[in-house]
Amino acid sequence: MKVFVVGANGQIGKHLVHLLIESNEHTVRAMVRKEEQAKDFEKFGVEAKLANLEGSVEEIAEAAKGCDAVVFTAGSGGHTGADKTILIDLDGAAKTIEAAERIGIQRFIMVSAIYANRRENWSSIKHYLAAKHYADKILEQSSLTYTIIRPGGLLNEPATGKVSIAENLSAASIPREDVAKTIMATLTAENTFNRSFDLVSGEDLISEALNKF
Repeated sequence: MKVFVVGANGQIGKHLVHLLIESNEHTVRAMVRKEEQAKDFEKFGVEAKLANLEGSVEEIAEAAKGCDAVVFTAGSGGHTGADKTILIDLDGAAKTIEAAERIGIQRFIMVSAIYANRRENWSSIKHYLAAKHYADKILEQSSLTYTIIRPGGLLNEPATGKVSIAENLSAASIPREDVAKTIMATLTAENTFNRSFDLVSGEDLISEALNKF
């Protein structure tokens, strides 16, 4: 399938694009905000489209046309205010969901955050977790075949290839590369369709963890 990666220039997004390039099963189109980012991807033979999550639904839909799946791994980043978090992590996600529905893309994977589904654990960064919570709710109530992945604390460390997957895990960390590998494995894993799960480092290979879920 052709996968439209929203947030392709982010850290998880870059790992995912690299994995998709190497895949014999999938192809990739990167969504980026800036012309120089598009040129960087195109140097490596990656198709890139310009669109902005603060722009219109039509703009996102046009960029995604012809793709079979969407992975939303965009985020406002840790150095922006609550307003940007709402605009990107919540409204940007909502626009992307609407765009997918409009153009007939059925498969949608959302990268959320651990505890986003559990308000009782919102002890800090509450605006961020609230944004993720309501973006996830919008996706669950859509017509799309979704999977919501809620990773724990993100690390810039090499992948271990071993994870723990369940609906309600305690907070722990995971390398961003392992998140990208799990997204890859989830794309066609039918037992994850219309389901959500937490994701942290663990003892099981990704394929085994998904099979157990």
